Amino acid sequence: MARKRRDARRIEPVFSGSDKLNLRLSDQDRTTGPGGKKKAAKAPAKGSAGRKKPGRPASRRGKKPARPGLLVRTVKRAAYWSAVAGIWVVIGFGGLMAYYAAYLPQTSEWRVPKRPPNVRIVSTDGLLLANRGDTGGEVVRLEHLPPYVPQAVMAIEDRRFRSHFGIDVIGLARAMAVNISRGRLVQGGSTLTQQLAKNLFLKPDRTIARKMQEVVLAVWLEAKYSKDEILEMYLNRVYFGAGAYGIDAASRRYFGKSARHMTLAESATMAGLLKAPSRYAPNRNPDAAKARTKLVIAAMQDEGYINAIESKLAISEPARVVSRHNSASGNYVADWVMDRLPGYVGSIDEDIIVDTTVNAGIQDSAERAVRDLLAKDGGKLNVKQGAAVVLDRYGAVKAMVGGRNYAASQFNRAVSAYRQPGSAFKPFVYLAALERGMTPQTIRTDGPISIKGWRPRNYTKKYYGKVTLKRALAYSLNTVAAQLAHEVGPARVVRTAHRLGVASKLKATPSIALGTSEVSLLELTTAYVPFSNGGHGVVPHVVKRIRTASGKVLYERSGSGPGKIIADHHVAMMNEMMAETLKTGTAKRAKVKGWPAAGKTGTSQNFRDALFVGYTASYTAGIWIGNDDGSPTHKATGSNLPARMWSRIMADAHAGLAVGSLPGVGRNDVRTARVRDNDNNPTLPPRPPNDLGGRIPPKKNTGGLLRAIFGD
Repeated sequence: MARKRRDARRIEPVFSGSDKLNLRLSDQDRTTGPGGKKKAAKAPAKGSAGRKKPGRPASRRGKKPARPGLLVRTVKRAAYWSAVAGIWVVIGFGGLMAYYAAYLPQTSEWRVPKRPPNVRIVSTDGLLLANRGDTGGEVVRLEHLPPYVPQAVMAIEDRRFRSHFGIDVIGLARAMAVNISRGRLVQGGSTLTQQLAKNLFLKPDRTIARKMQEVVLAVWLEAKYSKDEILEMYLNRVYFGAGAYGIDAASRRYFGKSARHMTLAESATMAGLLKAPSRYAPNRNPDAAKARTKLVIAAMQDEGYINAIESKLAISEPARVVSRHNSASGNYVADWVMDRLPGYVGSIDEDIIVDTTVNAGIQDSAERAVRDLLAKDGGKLNVKQGAAVVLDRYGAVKAMVGGRNYAASQFNRAVSAYRQPGSAFKPFVYLAALERGMTPQTIRTDGPISIKGWRPRNYTKKYYGKVTLKRALAYSLNTVAAQLAHEVGPARVVRTAHRLGVASKLKATPSIALGTSEVSLLELTTAYVPFSNGGHGVVPHVVKRIRTASGKVLYERSGSGPGKIIADHHVAMMNEMMAETLKTGTAKRAKVKGWPAAGKTGTSQNFRDALFVGYTASYTAGIWIGNDDGSPTHKATGSNLPARMWSRIMADAHAGLAVGSLPGVGRNDVRTARVRDNDNNPTLPPRPPNDLGGRIPPKKNTGGLLRAIFGD
């Protein structure tokens, strides 16, 4: 092929004289335009063909284009490598989660553990006496709570709860940044779901392994349960301080009400506790609690849960902490119920309700009487404690006060304190004498005596000479009681007391006549009940029914008691004598207006204990006052403070009831008297039921039965 000539010129087509078409390449069309290696072509001739094309300004023609700035390139590189680093962080975080998740059980075995069962203990009219169990409160459904409760918790603890998947990435990043900037742990990034996972499954260890497992479990909870279910589980299980687990327990502990009735301010106070229950407890640190509550209310307003007016009202009307829930005497009843509960239902694995025999009105009256009179006169008598028990004709406990303040002392002095009853034991001596053929009109001489070297004296140190047994009991003459015990034998007196219901072991010595053997207030009061119901033995009981929260009955009281243990004519004689004690004897202060009543005072040696036990046709009540350390009082006697307490309690208990005569006294005989108690139950059953569920059948040998129940 012929070689091209090196100097051959390139000829481009030109249409001369045409002003319609120009096919010459412009600088922009050329691959070696401005800034290239080749020189730009000369400008075309004038005319339409030489018309300038729009393009870059003439001043920039032939120059290189500007390169991107350093800042732009830096930002792009940073964004790129940040994305790469983020991907590796996610991969690493996922690997770390997988590694620590391998130490958890298989997912097929993951189950939310059951909440510890709650025992709801209620009065005869369904009022709550106390909650017992590991939580101290019942489970409350989310829809039954005021909306302020979950809103306050989310506002202060987890604002993005409704949108995250168990882990709040934004909150976690913010917390990390703050902690790094401060150089110490200031904020936490845990969500409510993570907190629930920790409470349900993990130990409170502060390790990376525990934290990663918490994250894994939180994601699992979010996948398995709805947001409302998670929130409900959280509120019913989280710790609010003061031994309260769950929102209901905390509400009752701090505010004395169910969580169903909490106000906005109370809800905010509860939410504020979650960060540090002991630091923000309103009963311990009210100032810190108020400041924290304001913070929660502000957070609720920021989130739009409440408006400015609601916020101001909540701050102006702060939550009021009550102490009665912790100090109420119903807690003594609840503790006694819990002691007896295993004998009825064994172990429990779900929430249960215990229906008791306690009358809430009588319980409150008894509590007020003990507290008020001890506050008024306890100081001058050097008396620090008191106790009270009220039983109906069946032996059902209608009220029990184990001390003046449960919060200060949980020791139940009505059940667990064993003290000398003093002269309150004498009715058993007199009953034994009547059963040996004596009568209220039998004469004995009140004067100095000596029984095997023992020389009892009267409290007044006076002697009245020849007196009837009726007068001797009314005036509580020690010498006559000692003579009677010596005549019938101390062993017979002990058997009589056991037959009527005294459970403690008694010493059959001559001094038994003056109540030197120790007994509990509950058993002493129980032993007086047969005088009020016509001679029927009873067993004290407080549990009427036990059922699950869903309504299934686990136990219901049935069966019969010991039956007839005192003959009718002996009941009538005893009531005639002990009624005189309130009319002319040592218990003049113990009266119930309009009601026939009877009873006996008691004062132990050196004035350590003072008691009064009395009864009407409807109720029997026992009162004790003294000091836990057994130190002497300033001559406190059963005829003073105990008698006054008894009168006040019984007056309230009998309000609105039809008056009934004592068995064998007056026109109404024991076989025809019919009265009703505050629960509208007939009070004279043919056979008073016991508290043993029919497990011990009634026997004719009632004395042997009581010994089988109580022991010798």
